[in-house]
Amino acid sequence: MNLRNVAIIAHVDHGKTTLVDGLLKQSKTFRENEAAFSQELIMDSNDQERERGITILAKNTAVKYGDTKINIIDTPGHADFGGEVERTLNMADGAILVIDAHEGPMPQTKFVLKKALEIGLKPIVVINKIDKQNAQIDKVISKTHDLFLDLATDVDQLEFPIYYAIAREGKAWEKAPGNMGEKADLTCIFEAIVNHVPAPKVEEGTFQILVTSLESDSFQGKNAIGRIKRGSISPGKTITLIKKDGTTEQARVDKVYVAQGLKKIEVSEAPAGEIVALTGIKNAGIGDTLADSDNPEALPTIEIEEPTLKMSVAANTSPFAGKEGQFVTGRQILERIKKELETNVSLKMEMGNAGDYILSGRGELHLSVFIETLRREGYELEVGKPQVITKEIDGVKCEPMEELTIDVVTEHVGAVTAEIGRRKGVLLSQEENSDGTTRLVFGISTRGILGLRNQLLTLSRGTAIMNSIFTKFQPAGAAIPKLRNGVLIASESGKAVAYGLNNAQGRGIVFIKPQTQVYEGMIVGLNSREGDLEINVTKEKKLTNVRASSSDEALILTPPTIFTLEQSLDFLEDDELLEVTPKNLRLRKKILNKTARKRSGMKV
Repeated sequence: MNLRNVAIIAHVDHGKTTLVDGLLKQSKTFRENEAAFSQELIMDSNDQERERGITILAKNTAVKYGDTKINIIDTPGHADFGGEVERTLNMADGAILVIDAHEGPMPQTKFVLKKALEIGLKPIVVINKIDKQNAQIDKVISKTHDLFLDLATDVDQLEFPIYYAIAREGKAWEKAPGNMGEKADLTCIFEAIVNHVPAPKVEEGTFQILVTSLESDSFQGKNAIGRIKRGSISPGKTITLIKKDGTTEQARVDKVYVAQGLKKIEVSEAPAGEIVALTGIKNAGIGDTLADSDNPEALPTIEIEEPTLKMSVAANTSPFAGKEGQFVTGRQILERIKKELETNVSLKMEMGNAGDYILSGRGELHLSVFIETLRREGYELEVGKPQVITKEIDGVKCEPMEELTIDVVTEHVGAVTAEIGRRKGVLLSQEENSDGTTRLVFGISTRGILGLRNQLLTLSRGTAIMNSIFTKFQPAGAAIPKLRNGVLIASESGKAVAYGLNNAQGRGIVFIKPQTQVYEGMIVGLNSREGDLEINVTKEKKLTNVRASSSDEALILTPPTIFTLEQSLDFLEDDELLEVTPKNLRLRKKILNKTARKRSGMKV
């Protein structure tokens, strides 16, 4: 059987998953009456992936083109899910790089492409969305060549085929078409995979596979997924599991599955080069080797880049604790984190000093996706402000640095540049686009990026798009001044009323609606000044028998500002927590009582 293993890589929202959908449909993987045939974003199966429009979990599918089976690995486009990217690229021999015809190569494109070229994958470039009104194809191709010049590890990687596509319509061309309405399909992409991506290199010898992914199945238990390096595997075979620490144990393969479309099908034997899911090996972990018991040799494990951000997670301690969640104890949260650590290789955990758990990850998005998952599964917890992870290099304290790209309407460039300057960022390049936006690229510490997203959206009236990628560790810079005003804190517990909220909105921006239950120490808004301010939002208007001329007029309240989970995490200061329940997100002070806060030296 002819076999090709190809990864599809791209920046968020450049059309990668849409292209995979087209390949699945045009390879006749589904019957036309199957539900998936009319579905969009077939590969984004996770609820959060569909809502956020991003790929979080790497997945593989397979299509037939002529007599060639093509395993397609859909990888996340965001550097925060780099653990997923690094693992799954190891299963491929080639990579299709999808680039938006207007935006061009973006920071995450650079991250994933760098990983692909480092391990020697053969690239195929697809310029997508060429029908966009402001597409600038020649400029994007020129920037793509520059990117390859920067990242290529071998001169051969500078030669790559380029295709032009409208993935949404299932069309692609070898040359830029003069007429977008021209009849076309994705045949040239299939041909490119068959002709440019090499068949898997098969080594002679006994069975050997590196476990690159794990899945759980309620019937079969744990599935160990990877690409067979050499030999073949069939059900019932006894093998040796070689753990990362070198210890070994015997295991028996129960069933062998390979991908066919979106389904896994059971096979009696899988050859070298094929991507398989094996059941029955309950102690397998990511990075472990499964090998023939007669010749148990370990494969090199996958190096995963270190986490750059950490935050504390603990059981909810607010006055409303236990009212909205199904799993509310620290023990239940710990068990769930341990389960996540098995498959989420970029996530790390250590015990905190206060009985909390310190989670470390690749970025705010990586951590917040896990917190959102816990919330949807019925967990109640409280989360602290994300903190940057520093490390000592040659006796010097070093912090992570990032390359930050901001696309913003040109009139807001001054305000954005000033904000980044306050955060000790350095402008590396500035380029005006034809659509009235400007692309700014900065070098800035991860510390400087915390809390930036909310600020940028305010400064740019919601037009700024921000992307960043970790670049290196360098000696820690000067302290960044506090960049956020104080907060409005509920001084009493009870139900917020219009009269109390009207007083609050005179002092700043309010975060809650009338009838919201509040407790003492809960954050109900952002002060218009620097310090924190206690305010009683439960206060009713005093009733008197004197009628003022305006007394019966209804109070007009400004709609409250409602934060998402990421925005809430961005907002936090060191003395604050975010209460996360399946029904609500509440910002609060760590110490709820005003007098106790004063005594502890925390600002009031």
